[in-house]
Amino acid sequence: MTTILLVEDDDMIRDMVSLHLQRKSYKVITAANGEESIRIAESELPDIILMDLNMPVMDGLEATRLIKKNPVTAQIPVIMLSGHVMPHHTAEAKLFTGSCDDYDTKPINIERLVTKIKTLLNQ
Repeated sequence: MTTILLVEDDDMIRDMVSLHLQRKSYKVITAANGEESIRIAESELPDIILMDLNMPVMDGLEATRLIKKNPVTAQIPVIMLSGHVMPHHTAEAKLFTGSCDDYDTKPINIERLVTKIKTLLNQ
C-alpha cells in the first residue's frame, strides 16, 4: 500500500484530503507543520509527500529543502500544495525549493492530485 505524508496546518483541509485519499486506498500519515514533517518523513519514509506551502513553525519550502538535503529522505517525491493559482507560482515553487517534484493548487481536486501522485510514483 502506498503511504502518503500529508503536511497541512489547516485541520479541516488535512482531514478532508486524508479521508479522500484513504478512500482511494492510500495509507495517509499527517503532519501539521514543516518541522513535524521532517521528523515524520525520516521515521516513516513515506512513498510521497504532499506539502502545504504556507504553514506556521516552518513553511513548506524550507521543510522540502531540508527533506531533499537529507540522504535518508532525498528520494521521496514532494508535491507542493498552495492556494496560489497563477501560472508563475508553479515555476516559483520549483525554483524556491529547488527540489519540489510537482505543484498543485487549492482547493484540491482529488482526481487531479491522485493523477500526479500516480505519475510521480510510476503507477
